[in-house]
Amino acid sequence: METKLLPSLLETTEGREADAILRACVHCGFCTATCPTYQLLGDELDGPRGRIYLIKQALEGGDVTAKTQLHLDRCLTCRSCETTCPSGVRYGRLIDIGRHFVDARVGRSSVETAKRSALRRGLLSKSLFGAALTLGRIAKPFLPRALANSIPVPHAGGAWPAARHSRTVVIALGCVQPSLAPNIDAATARVLDRMGISAIAVEGGRCCGALSYHLSEHDEARALARRNIDAWWPHVERGAEAIVVTASGCGVMVRDYGAVFADDPPYADKARRIAALARDPAEIIGPAFESLRNRVRTTGSARTLAFHPPCSLQHGLKVRGVVEPLLAAVGFTLVEVTDAHLCCGSAGTYSILQPELAGALKARKLQALHEARPDIIATANIGCMTHLQSGTDIPIRHWIELVDIATADAPDNSASARSGAGVPR
Repeated sequence: METKLLPSLLETTEGREADAILRACVHCGFCTATCPTYQLLGDELDGPRGRIYLIKQALEGGDVTAKTQLHLDRCLTCRSCETTCPSGVRYGRLIDIGRHFVDARVGRSSVETAKRSALRRGLLSKSLFGAALTLGRIAKPFLPRALANSIPVPHAGGAWPAARHSRTVVIALGCVQPSLAPNIDAATARVLDRMGISAIAVEGGRCCGALSYHLSEHDEARALARRNIDAWWPHVERGAEAIVVTASGCGVMVRDYGAVFADDPPYADKARRIAALARDPAEIIGPAFESLRNRVRTTGSARTLAFHPPCSLQHGLKVRGVVEPLLAAVGFTLVEVTDAHLCCGSAGTYSILQPELAGALKARKLQALHEARPDIIATANIGCMTHLQSGTDIPIRHWIELVDIATADAPDNSASARSGAGVPR
């Protein structure tokens, strides 16, 4: 694609990056076939190719309006188009750059600004989010079924093994997951411990920055990311071999730290190193699962399971076909899920800011997951878990929790899971 970006933009790293991404696009349109919003709306401007044209027009100094902003807002940033694209167009980076540029020129209404600010403050504050979650649990019997289903039952995080191995990794604690489902990180630590790897939970960091970054608050996102880098770096210097991110949506953001800090000399090198070390649990456990195979307990007849691979896992991190064999190896019978490559509609704050589109995508995803009547649904991202759980009575768990239970020493892992002792800080 030929481009004529504004000279002032070409003087910046992000502008040059956007220019290179735009030039890689060959207009083929293959991406529209796998775009969830294009499938729902049938509008070229609500597909990747149309949005690429809108961003190109904006970056070249063309007219930018609220309609431009709306089409970009409707993008889920699922990156399904990246998996489909034969030219390797890095659309996820381009949409973030484009949104930031358009938002700065179009602005937002006071109501929209307040809503986005409240979302960021509520989700990024552990105390505010924890208080809201507690109130929600108290009011759960009186709430609409869909909302009540999205509020998880409270439970302790579970026993965290003491550091005892020469191999170590850092587990990145997120912003909402420790409150919603604390057992996910603890289960990951237990499974890694059985593989001879000690997982260290580092309290200094928290939110990966994705929430702010995708809402065009790039400075806020970088501040959050710097806090993580500062907290994790001492462990990297001491030899930690990976930064394990158990929420795949957060993993994509951490994997992008190198690009996010390209213009920040004090952090650029550290950010690239952190990004290179970022791993989803599947990337560590999958290749080495043989070391756990003799620990797997047979529990009688296999239960059926439907696996929902989050977009952030399969399209963002490019981790595909790794989790399913692990779940089969621990005794589940996996059922086929139609259109497994499509988004469920969660997409961070998308389900709140675009409820109609998110609801339609959730309904379609749940229909596909329900087709074979599975006993349980597994996924790899806290956002997908809570979003989908609001529409079904079938339990939804992070896949690592299921592997943890199946490879535990005791027949029932719930006793140790309730203890919550021994979490290293």
